[in-house]
Amino acid sequence: MEARLRETLLAVAGAMASARDSWWIIASTAAVLHGADTNVSDVDLLVSPRDGEALLARLGPTGGPTPSDRFRSDLFGRWDGLPLPVDIMAGFHALGSAGWQPIWPATRVAIPLGDTRLFVPEIPELVAHCRLFGRPKDIVRAAILQRLGNEADMRPRTA
Repeated sequence: MEARLRETLLAVAGAMASARDSWWIIASTAAVLHGADTNVSDVDLLVSPRDGEALLARLGPTGGPTPSDRFRSDLFGRWDGLPLPVDIMAGFHALGSAGWQPIWPATRVAIPLGDTRLFVPEIPELVAHCRLFGRPKDIVRAAILQRLGNEADMRPRTA
């Protein structure tokens, strides 16, 4: 893992240590944490409204959301000052063929990083997110994740 991503993720894990609700890293960073070889330009952090409000209050003023016709969040803040920016989102929705759909994962996998853990959705759920997001980079990422998931299914299991 690239050093600047690792440093950013360790800061996120530290900031989320006091979270009261479940939280997830999603999108490209979640794919990397599952083992995908893909580019990461920022970290997408999905939180509950109360954890998001508490985190943004601790961080101070943050950047507002960039207007988008495909994504929206009820609460959004950008955490700058780390090697990579972190987009903090609560009430995140993506526009798909069935209209605006909430993104609140049903699965949660702990990925170790140093002495801490980061949480991501399982691969099949990430694939579904990527397909819903629908941008060319997301479709490529979905295919990479699908292959990783298939390879994991073929590994021998131990009891």
